[in-house]
Amino acid sequence: MSEILVVLEREVVAPPDVTFDALADYTIMRPKILPEQFTGYEVTAGGTGEGTHVTYDLHATKKRVRHVEAVVTEPPAGQQLLESDTRSTLRVLWDVAAAPSGSRVTVKITWQGAGGVKGFFERTFAPGGLKRIYGEKLDRLQQQIAQDAP
Repeated sequence: MSEILVVLEREVVAPPDVTFDALADYTIMRPKILPEQFTGYEVTAGGTGEGTHVTYDLHATKKRVRHVEAVVTEPPAGQQLLESDTRSTLRVLWDVAAAPSGSRVTVKITWQGAGGVKGFFERTFAPGGLKRIYGEKLDRLQQQIAQDAP
């Protein structure tokens, strides 16, 4: 088993605090930016940033569905949100930093991959699928922030 890492980055035309607050809003904003591969999304505790608990099903493919029960923490290094699945090694780290256009959002998705043949296929195909899914999520974030701007 080896760690699998998927990294995506997008520029968002909004100040970092606006972008971070949007990402930290698991009750109103997050449901608006979820692609169709996320189903059954529910906030089970909290709702904003640290201490929030969410549950959802992530449909990586038509047959591959992962049930996630994530707890959100805010690491001390800058404007970050870490979503840790309590049922697996899946971790999703959102990082918001200043950029010339407003904000740069970096998302890092990690988990311990399977071994053997199954692990080979997971390392080969999962990163591309997650880049597509989370890329759409980042695009929707930009669209929603622009739509909500005064």
